[in-house]
Order: sequence, then C-alpha cells, then structure tokens
Amino acid sequence: MIFGDITVLHVDDDAAIRDLTAEFLEAVDDTIDVRSEPDPNAVPARLDAEPLDCVVSDFHMPECTGLELCSAVRNEHPWLPFILFTSERGEELAEDALSRGATDFVRKATGTHHYTILANRITIAVTRHRAIQRLREVDALPNGWPPAAATPDRETSRTSESEPEGGFDS
Repeated sequence: MIFGDITVLHVDDDAAIRDLTAEFLEAVDDTIDVRSEPDPNAVPARLDAEPLDCVVSDFHMPECTGLELCSAVRNEHPWLPFILFTSERGEELAEDALSRGATDFVRKATGTHHYTILANRITIAVTRHRAIQRLREVDALPNGWPPAAATPDRETSRTSESEPEGGFDS
C-alpha cells in the first residue's frame, strides 16, 4: 500500500529527544508510529526483525555518527528512506549526508515547527519509496529508472541510458 501507516525507527542516544520526537511526530501525523532506539549498533538487527518504513537518525552519538549509520543501513537496505535529523549546522554536513545515501536532511531547531517539517519529509520519502517499490513489483519502470543521480532508491546495478556513468556535469 502506497498510503497508510508509516513505522519510523528514530535513533538518538538522548532519551529526552527520543521521547519528544516520538510524541511530536505522532501528534503531527497520526499515520506515523515512532519506535525508538538508543543504540545505532542495534539498528541492523531491528531492520531485519521489524517491518520499518524509514530510519531517522541523529548525527552525534557515542557509538558512531549518523553518517556512519547511514552507510551501514545503505549496505543492507539500499532503498529504505534514511533521514538525518540533527542540530548540526553547515551545508557540508547536509551534502555529505546526501552523498552517502541519506534520503533527506532536517535540522533540529528551537520550537516545534521542525517536527512538522520532519513528519512531512518522512511521509514524502516513504510514499515515494513505496510507489517506486510497487512499480518495480509490476515491472512498470523504464529500464534504468530512477537514474542514479536522482535518488538512493535505486538498484545499484541499473544506470540510466541517458545519464553518463559519472553523472551530469553541473
């Protein structure tokens, strides 16, 4: 089902942030169910054991960074939406996250509006992922689509015939 409930695994070492994020995301969008995980090392096992639609991760954690976690998730679950949710500033971090396969990057801020932004980004990423997955199941995608430069939701062996192997020059 493309539309429907969304189960999110939120990874953050700070219990207060985990609780607050779950509370606000579930209040903003009643189709989102948040499961929390303090230990990024436990994420691969949870992804294998539970039906999860998206991973939302903090950047700074004692065991590893959110970027390292993103890379680990991408190795086993290349199409699963992964959103880095952090108070860290800087375009370089956002660019690095996206280049490592993060689906999106959302900055934490004071107030609660960033939870609405995060909920929207989760919904968009999961809906898009489900739509692409459904089109793959019925073999309705053109060969090589989506192009590698457009999304981490791709088969790594496929490349677009219209896109150069190294991507397009900007």
